[in-house]
Amino acid sequence: MRITGGTAKNRKLISPRAGWKEDVRPTGDRVREAVFSILGDRVRGALVLDLYAGSGSLGLEALSRGAEKVVFADRSVLCLELIRRNVQQCFPQAGIELVRLDLRRPGSFATLRRSEAAARQFGLIFLDPPYEKKLAEKTLTMVDKAGLPAADGLVIVEERWSAVMPVESGGLSLHDHRRYGETGIWIYRATLLKEKPAPVPTTPYLHHPENT
Repeated sequence: MRITGGTAKNRKLISPRAGWKEDVRPTGDRVREAVFSILGDRVRGALVLDLYAGSGSLGLEALSRGAEKVVFADRSVLCLELIRRNVQQCFPQAGIELVRLDLRRPGSFATLRRSEAAARQFGLIFLDPPYEKKLAEKTLTMVDKAGLPAADGLVIVEERWSAVMPVESGGLSLHDHRRYGETGIWIYRATLLKEKPAPVPTTPYLHHPENT
């Protein structure tokens, strides 16, 4: 697994080893390169959210290509630690947040809204849940309801090609759809008139892998 473009192009990433306890399926180099070619200049300076981050390959690619900051969200402490190590290896000065969240649980998106970065809304959101678990459409709906995409922001969904995804989901409309072997990519665009939701009342929120 390697970075395919940007300042860290061709840099090898630490990958899950044999015997890894978590079910992690990193997005392949070819698919990542194709997706970021589509996104083009949208990545530079963007605030990025990587949901079901796993190995963090999508968010790491965004950092290499000039993203301002990436928030990585995953339920696995092991995955978040792997991401932290890759960030230290490739982008020691990068702006990131590591948020431990089980995105399948009710209330997880309200917790995510409390993070400092989420208060600004995200220009790019990567959504790459485990294949064939019926999580992609459900999470897409929750992303919209939580008001996470910025106006004209993009949500990039990865699922098996045979999955059925909606043309519209709340304030998100399907903008592009591509196939790469058995991998399907759906790109949704948020309405330009999207209103920013009211802040979620909260106590100070610490974002590191030990949080639940």
